[in-house]
Amino acid sequence: MNVFLTGGTGFIGQALVARILKRGWSLKVLVRNPDAAAAKAIAAQGAKLVQGDVATAFELTSALEKSGVLIHNAGVYEFGANRATVARMNDVNVKGTDAVLSAAYAAGVPRVVYVSSAWALGPSGYTPSTSVTKDETWNDDSRYFSAYHRSKADAHNVALEWRKMGLPLIAAMPNAVVGANDHSLFGYFLRLMMLGGMPPMAWGADGVYSFVEVNALAEGLCLAAEKGTIGEDYLFCGPSISMGELFSLWAHATGRTAPRWYLPRAFMRPQVAMLEPIQRMMKLPAFLSRDTVDTSRAHLDYSSAKAQRELGWIHPDRESIWEPIIKRERELMSVRRGFLNKLRHQSVATSQPLTGEQRLCEQC
Repeated sequence: MNVFLTGGTGFIGQALVARILKRGWSLKVLVRNPDAAAAKAIAAQGAKLVQGDVATAFELTSALEKSGVLIHNAGVYEFGANRATVARMNDVNVKGTDAVLSAAYAAGVPRVVYVSSAWALGPSGYTPSTSVTKDETWNDDSRYFSAYHRSKADAHNVALEWRKMGLPLIAAMPNAVVGANDHSLFGYFLRLMMLGGMPPMAWGADGVYSFVEVNALAEGLCLAAEKGTIGEDYLFCGPSISMGELFSLWAHATGRTAPRWYLPRAFMRPQVAMLEPIQRMMKLPAFLSRDTVDTSRAHLDYSSAKAQRELGWIHPDRESIWEPIIKRERELMSVRRGFLNKLRHQSVATSQPLTGEQRLCEQC
């Protein structure tokens, strides 16, 4: 199978590249900077690099013409984003999706897998374990909890419009994606706890998520590309867990202390607002932010029963997810010096320290 992939150098993309190549499929990956550390890493595995940007993907039509499958995975993810990042988020997530799918339509690509998000369906609402969790038929667009939430909902609608026009599109909707070297707020919270820096107070213990492990997601995306039904949507989610339960699980697995007190969100929101510029000054994403507080109100308790039934996809249980993630995070931290370097997401999950040049390329 000839696969063309966008977003191959990102957190999900690196796991996806490994899975695609393991299957023996030929792979071309769109990259903005072929000299970036992550681009070199996937090229070393056997991926062919195509230089370009999804925001100007109208030039991609010729590159896509011989592709059997396009997996459009590119996206900008950040909560607590500043204005420049929000603008880039809109350019990549919304306009970029329109541009890439337009090129795929013009090139006549026979199968397109668009990596959307459970956020595109909106918050699931609180569903106790005795209730049926929400599935692909659910939609709640009554409120957007962050710029990222809005961008993924808008991009999903763009993809559905291209589907209506005849693009043979399959929508894959992962829930909160986790793994070692995770750049999401959950990755930062985990590393913060592992470093002994978790504050004794938090918020949103009742927030429910059905996290999906990144390698399991990569397998699911390959299954969607291989045998997903054109015109269908597939959620990729693991077992549901509340944030309070998750912090307790982490504390038990790491030997660290979980937050002792959970304060009202309305109280915490102005507190973390003051921390947003400080985190950016330290070249960290604002994982302690108003967005983080707001999104904790939006339960993402979704079911992946359809993907399991139709694609044969499986996902590890919630205890099995975190042990290898924590073990790998310890390995990665062991070669870094300083609290902030251990806390930061790295462009490539390597057990070797990154050079200064590679660090400069992390956002490439």
